[in-house]
This record gives sequence, C-alpha cells and structure tokens, in this order.
Amino acid sequence: MSVLIKIGIGLITSKLLAVFVGPSGMALVGNLRNFASSLESISTLGFQNGIVKYIAEGKEDKSQLQKIISTVFISLLFVAIVLSCVLYFFAPFWNKEIFENNFEYLFVFKAAAFALPWYVVSVFLLSVINGLGRFKNVIWINIIGNAIGLLVSVIMILNYKTFGALLSIVISPALLFFVTFYFINKEIDFLRTIRLHYFDFQVIKNLSSYSLMALVSSVLGPLVFLAIRKNVIAVIGINQAGFWETISRISTYYMMFVTTILTVYYLPKLILAKDNQETKKVFWGFYKNILPVFIIALTVIYFLRFFIIKLLFTNEFLPVTTLFFWQLLGDVLKAASLILGFQFFAKKMTVAFIISELFSLAVFYFSSSYLINSFGIQGIVMAQAFDNFIYLLVLGVYFRKSLF
Repeated sequence: MSVLIKIGIGLITSKLLAVFVGPSGMALVGNLRNFASSLESISTLGFQNGIVKYIAEGKEDKSQLQKIISTVFISLLFVAIVLSCVLYFFAPFWNKEIFENNFEYLFVFKAAAFALPWYVVSVFLLSVINGLGRFKNVIWINIIGNAIGLLVSVIMILNYKTFGALLSIVISPALLFFVTFYFINKEIDFLRTIRLHYFDFQVIKNLSSYSLMALVSSVLGPLVFLAIRKNVIAVIGINQAGFWETISRISTYYMMFVTTILTVYYLPKLILAKDNQETKKVFWGFYKNILPVFIIALTVIYFLRFFIIKLLFTNEFLPVTTLFFWQLLGDVLKAASLILGFQFFAKKMTVAFIISELFSLAVFYFSSSYLINSFGIQGIVMAQAFDNFIYLLVLGVYFRKSLF
C-alpha cells in the first residue's frame, strides 16, 4: 500500500511537471535530482543499513544503544554541516556545474544548504526506528513524508513553475524530520540519549564496511547519469534530455515493485542461504515466479505507451513513445540481474560489488556517448539496455555455480 501511494504521488507530480515546466524543465529537474541523490548519500555516509543492523542487535543494551545513537548522530550532523557550508558558499559553482550558465538558480543551492542537516537527521531517525523493529511506524512515516512532498510540490510548481519544482526537491525531504522526530520520541527520549561522552570510534569502524558499497552505487551512479544528461543537452538539446528524464521516471515507478519484492522477500532468503544449492533455489524462484509476470506487465505497458504518455504527461511528450522498446527491454535485463546483484549484499562481497558497479557505469557512460551521436536520444536507452545485458552476462558468469 505504501509503494502504491508513493507511485500514485509520483504520477501526480509527473503530470504537474509536464503541464507547468515542459520537457526542458523536466531535464533540469532530472539534473538536480541526480545531484541531490549523490549529496544525500554522501551526507548520510551510506550508514542506513548498518544503523538498522546495530540498533536491532543492541536495542536491549541501553549503554550500547546510547553509544550507537550518539556516535552516529554526532558524526552525521558534523558531515551535514560541513557539506551545507560547501553548498552555501560555493552556490555559483554548483549552479554552473548542474545547470550550466543559461540558468540562475543560486537560491536553490542555498536553500539546500539549510535543508540538508534536517534531512540527514531524519534519515538517521528513520533508521533507528527501523532498527528498533517498529516497521509499521516506518511505513507510516514514508506515507506521511510522501504526502508532505506532494503538497509542497503542488504549491511550489503551481506558483513558481520550474523554480518551484527545483525548490521542492530540496525542501520536501527536510520536512520529514518533524515526522520522524515525533515517532522516535514515542520510543526513546532522544534528546537525553545524545551525549558527547558516549562517542565511540569503534561504532564508526563497524559501520564503515556497510557504507562503502552503498556510497559507490548511490554517489557515482547519479553523478554518471548527471554527466550523461549534460552531454545530451549539449549534443541534441535540453528537450531531448527532458524526454529521457520522462521515460526514466516511468521506469522508476514499475521497477519499484521488483526492488520492493527483492528487498523484502528475496534478500533475507539469500542472507540465510547456506550453500550454492540453497542460493540456486532463491535465484530460480525469482526467475520462475516474478520475472515472467514482470515481462507480461511490461508488454502491456508497451502497447499502452501512447495512452500512458497522454494520461501522465501532455502531447508535447509524445516523442517519448519512441523510447519505450529499448527502455522496457533494458529493464527486463535489469530485473534479471538485480537478484544476482543482491547476492553481493547478502554475503558482504564488497570488492566484487565495487568492481562490477564501476564496470557497469563505465560501459553505460561510454556506450551512451557513442550511441547518441548515431541514434540521437534513442541511443541513451539503447546504451542502458546494452549495459544491463553486459552486467547480467558478467554476473551470470561470476555466480555460475549458484545458477547452474
């Protein structure tokens, strides 16, 4: 239900963007989203999964719980304040890097500087609540947060068009703090738990192994996408970049179902699998039960592509229909590889994950640079499909003992 609400809110936001900012505004929104995604990942140090694990393990030990909460809170707040200063005082530099010289949105970066610490603390509090086992609270926080995000987006976009859309991206996540703070205080006396003398470097050391894998994909991935979109704008125009952002948003909505099923159901099974035979059952369980349904759903989406674009966007976005085939093909290959990629996290295969992730990003970047010169904007989705095919092939070979 939470996922459906999130998708519904995303579709409404997409319609607003289509009507009030158009393809060019959509491209700028995509640029800022990629930048914000990397910034948010750096500011939280990729600690989320580690926080959940150690809070869950230490929740019965009050002293240990205070150490974990105090250490992580102080560390993340320090990092967030430093990054906020960099954002605020170098706003002209970031504006030029993200939006080029044609657009002046300095205030967006200054607003992001003030919003970042609030966002970081909200992510931390949400991880603590998750670690304490209050899963229903986590779901309610996500639902309320998405509703707040929709409200802010509607108000901002209706009043300030593209500028409002950009501003809502940096403001909405920060407002989640007030929701998480309310829920955390129902579980523990948070303000009394934070004490400097509880700071323990061993906690940071324990969390560091979790952060490395998270940071590689969540920081480098968006930066590569940002670089590719800037290249698209320079080579074939900002409207074409907006069309790519549009198909990417549609992809995000239906991929959410696959990633949710993998995270909630298949990842725990991979973690508990003791040998290749048990892992093989998990892999093929996904391929036999989930992947065929996903392929059927994407086939239906392909035949309804004109209806989908007219419903969710406007006629101005009809050129996006030419991108569906390669995007959908690439997403089928991506879904097939995701279950294999989750094995890296299940077994903490840090080095293998980083190498495969860097390889995949390099393939996507260079293939997209080559293909847009020959096929225009279709070259981007073709490059994505090619990258996902190569990635699936590489993981298939690497995990062959667990597959065959």
